[in-house]
Amino acid sequence: MMTPTSRIVACLFALVIAGLPALAGEKVIRLDEPAERFTESTPLGNGRLGAMLFGGVDEERVILNESGMWSGSPQDADRPDAAAALPEIRRLLLAGKNAEAEKLVNERFTCLGAGSGFGRGANVPYGCYQVLATLHLKFAGQPFGTPAQDYRRELDLATATARTSFERDGVRFTREGFVSAPDEIFALRLAADRKGALTFDVALDRPERATTHTHGENALILRGSLVDGKGGDGVQFAAVVRVVAKGGKVTAQGETLQVSGADEVLLLVSGVTDIAKRSFAGRKVEDVERSAIADTERAAQKSFEELRTAHVADFRKWFNRVDLELGPVNSKAETLSAPARLEAFAKGEPDPGLAALYFNFGRYLLISSSRPGGLPANLQGIWADGVQTPWNGDWHLNINVEMNYWLAEVAGLGELHEPLFALIHSLQEPGAKTARAYYDARGWVAHVITNPWGFTSPAESAAWGATSSGSAWLCTHLWEHWLFTGDRDFLENAYPILKYSSLFYLDILVQEPSHHWLVTAPSNSPENAFRLPDGTEVHLCLGATMDEQLVRALFAATSDAARVLGVDKDLRDELDAKRAQLAPTRIGSDGRVMEWLQEYAEVDPHHRHVSHLWGLFPGHEIQPRAMPDLAAAARKTLDARGDEGTGWGTAFKLGMWARLGDGERAYALLRSHLEPARPTEKKGQWTGGLYPNLFGAHPPFQIDGNLGGPAAMVEMLMQSRSRGSSPIESDAQKAKRADASSGPDAEIDLLPALPRAWPEGNVHGLRARGGFEVSIDWSAGRLKSATIKSLGGRQVLVRGGMRTKALQLQAGEERILTPADFGEAKR
Repeated sequence: MMTPTSRIVACLFALVIAGLPALAGEKVIRLDEPAERFTESTPLGNGRLGAMLFGGVDEERVILNESGMWSGSPQDADRPDAAAALPEIRRLLLAGKNAEAEKLVNERFTCLGAGSGFGRGANVPYGCYQVLATLHLKFAGQPFGTPAQDYRRELDLATATARTSFERDGVRFTREGFVSAPDEIFALRLAADRKGALTFDVALDRPERATTHTHGENALILRGSLVDGKGGDGVQFAAVVRVVAKGGKVTAQGETLQVSGADEVLLLVSGVTDIAKRSFAGRKVEDVERSAIADTERAAQKSFEELRTAHVADFRKWFNRVDLELGPVNSKAETLSAPARLEAFAKGEPDPGLAALYFNFGRYLLISSSRPGGLPANLQGIWADGVQTPWNGDWHLNINVEMNYWLAEVAGLGELHEPLFALIHSLQEPGAKTARAYYDARGWVAHVITNPWGFTSPAESAAWGATSSGSAWLCTHLWEHWLFTGDRDFLENAYPILKYSSLFYLDILVQEPSHHWLVTAPSNSPENAFRLPDGTEVHLCLGATMDEQLVRALFAATSDAARVLGVDKDLRDELDAKRAQLAPTRIGSDGRVMEWLQEYAEVDPHHRHVSHLWGLFPGHEIQPRAMPDLAAAARKTLDARGDEGTGWGTAFKLGMWARLGDGERAYALLRSHLEPARPTEKKGQWTGGLYPNLFGAHPPFQIDGNLGGPAAMVEMLMQSRSRGSSPIESDAQKAKRADASSGPDAEIDLLPALPRAWPEGNVHGLRARGGFEVSIDWSAGRLKSATIKSLGGRQVLVRGGMRTKALQLQAGEERILTPADFGEAKR
């Protein structure tokens, strides 16, 4: 029988999970049953340590991750004789013998050795991101005779807290967990409304290369090492689980802890690697086991409430920077579990709140997988299940890691960009060696894939690994951070990286024979193929459009940075001159943007990459108002490519349609992006869309879509440009740029691609290029008001519909604009 006190506890918890104001429908992911698969579990993280909770009744399973769990080790993957082959590769390309050039690249211009293992690099030097351990809580020993009732599992995005609740045999069981950045632990509290009702076993294991032993009567330690890919040990790791029980007792039995008759149990779990000893970032530790033990011992000195308070305060300082509400609210939809809500939306049920929930989930995932001082979010953020993660869980430089960080600046999370900047910095030294070995060039380069060990070589196949513009794309993130923040100290530190990346491309450009434009060679349009006139399928070419757009943007950024800093005038002049000679983005005879230097026949007209529209989004080269012909060609290109796609592919197209100002087409892409993933006939394989826990199904799980989709949503609500955003300018614009006082520093477009499905709403705290904070309220599909706050004291031109308003704001000053400010009559 329940006591009065236990009834009060149960009622209070019921109120919490029922949805108090902090648990609004756009901030809570609800699930009505335990997870069976990884992609149904609940993700928690503090940027370094991750946990995936399955919420089982008889067994709670928690997959544990640590961002430094990388096998492999530094290697020399550069071919020593690669540069000797380059003249012949270029001669063949210039002669139109692409197939022969591609054959030669495969023979002499790929990486040395196994490379990434074609995406299966767990046991080769390239390495793979891997699971840390699995925590098992087995409750089967309890005298339960009935199934669980009133089951509920949820992730509260506003506090980064997971909760599970159910009733069994008249007892209400609750679990609450989070991963704390201040205390560096995963904390999980288990409670019941009947005293002595908690009896379970605790185990900690890993698929390979680890052993587990007890530590005293209330802790387990798992310790091991990953392979270095060369026959030895690499990264050392340890995980500790410590049990703090109220009532009952805890005993150690072999490799298991047994909890018997407890009233409440707090599990404190730590995980540590020594990746920082071997790589460019990570937590610095001397002994992984001692550090892991110390983490749990420190945390054990605090109550659960103290740990939670510190965790929530830390998380909210990031999460509360932006708030988005989309209406009208569908109260019925907001009561549904996430899978049911996805299904209802796919069947046509209006639910603007689902898009807001997805937006908040993206911000949550970035905050939870990328923190200053750590490693960047990888292909799966920090959450992985198994030893061989798909595609090694590494950093792909031909869109994926960049997409992971599109959200950072616009969502006011610029500090979370820092791990990517650290990765970029770390690639300079190995990239300089690769530049010399393959191109006999100055500067530094990174190709398509990289890892914590500084891999910058071309990958193992010309079909996808020869792309040399990865470093140029990475450098645009450094420039973007400057455009958003105006942080001169940051720009001074970033400038040498930009400069030496530009020097590389200055050295490798060649003149193509038809128009005498400067182009990259060899080049390819990421992972895409074309047909030569004789029908041969090849990938290698001269000056793929994306390469030219990226190099143009890099040269413009480097020249502008040098101008701001007052350095390297000769280099500035050279960059400006060479930028003008790069192959332009052109329109083909079919009215589409050309993907390659010539109008080759496409092998796959619906290819998932739309790389040749990088200049539309996320770049700023194709500006619809100033370049209507190119904008029309981009539209035709997207029409021909089609809206089909998965994960990052639909997020990419969504952003492009938003830049074109087409809110309805952008919304159609968002609908596709939010479709539920469905199992196929092949066991374990799913279609694209979203898994039940809202992870993106590329498939399998890949986090870039989760992070890129919300960033593209911002483009529907607000777009911004700063002076220097575009690598192409008219003579008049160049003249203005010569006088730093001429013209606005930035432009902000309000509601440029608002769809009819979001007739009302508000967003607060977005960031715009030029150093502005922007909040917008709208109703009946039209602007009600916008608040523009200057963070650095600069001029801005604000666009509302077809009209503009120029503002000159001091640092810290804000201005509220209404339709009247844009010349609209009151309605």
